[in-house]
Amino acid sequence: MEVAKQLVKTTTPKLKLAALLWLEGFKEGCCLHRAVILCLRSRKLLVRTGQCFLFNGFIFLGSLFILNSVVIPTLQRILPDQCSQLGSHKFCDFGGILKFYSFLRLGLIDFFYVFWVYPLYVFSMVLCVIWYNDIAKHGYDAMGRSKSTVEESSSQTKSLEKANASNTKRLSGLGGIMIGIGEQVYSLILLNVFFLKVYATGFVPFIGKVLSFVLHSWMYAYYCFEYKWNFNEVALDKRLDYFQSSWAFFSGFGSPCVLSLFLFSRLVGYGIMAILFPLFVLTAIGCKGDQEISLEKSKWRGVKMGRLPIFYIADKVSMWILSLIRRIMTRQKTTKLDDSR
Repeated sequence: MEVAKQLVKTTTPKLKLAALLWLEGFKEGCCLHRAVILCLRSRKLLVRTGQCFLFNGFIFLGSLFILNSVVIPTLQRILPDQCSQLGSHKFCDFGGILKFYSFLRLGLIDFFYVFWVYPLYVFSMVLCVIWYNDIAKHGYDAMGRSKSTVEESSSQTKSLEKANASNTKRLSGLGGIMIGIGEQVYSLILLNVFFLKVYATGFVPFIGKVLSFVLHSWMYAYYCFEYKWNFNEVALDKRLDYFQSSWAFFSGFGSPCVLSLFLFSRLVGYGIMAILFPLFVLTAIGCKGDQEISLEKSKWRGVKMGRLPIFYIADKVSMWILSLIRRIMTRQKTTKLDDSR
């Protein structure tokens, strides 16, 4: 009994602090007006954001709207699946006619998906990767146009820049290039493994949806802030450590970003996400609350937030993949040397 009371006494303040930081992160994530301000400062940013909005909102979501509101109802009338919808009941005497209509209707719908919706989906993903990088770059440039903005943002990155200063010396010359390439490869594998983990949690019974929502929030929050950290040249190990130390804040920041994925169907949710994601990227670039909360509010009534190993499984799997690749390359090199002899 005493152990239980002691456990409650020690965990309650931490839960309160986590809730406080989550709310702060959620509030920061909802500050989409920062994206509007940055767009008004930069014409290039406004054009890129407008292109992203038009393609994903007007063309992609518009195509889904036409398919569901016009094409499918029209096919349902032309190729009905019930006798009451047929003009003559003579066709009902032929049992296979309704099955043929149903098969033909579903085939035409699949045709629209395969040759129109899915190609748009893939094309949107490719374009968005390019557009998001441009949007982040133009947004970061727009941040530098205001002296007050520079003064505000400078306080955000001082701690990370100091922590990253020790890595600056080693990132020079050919060795630095190789380390940079290695970090990029590791980061790519890590995030892809983490994405698979997020996707897999959705199939967990009972709590799968909740776990998936939380992990999606962290994943998209990391994506949003990664652009900012890249521009500030923050080392990968520093950003991962910082992210996992401020897990409650980033969970709150990513929550409004992923709501569309859970409120709508997969394709519609993706289309809405593709429209809103650049706004959250710009919000993250203009966000000064992440550093302030991590540094100034990490202690609350003497309570410290612990580091949550969010990327632990992804890190272990990534390191295993890299070691496997290294063994394969070493084996191939040894085989070539033996053959040359």
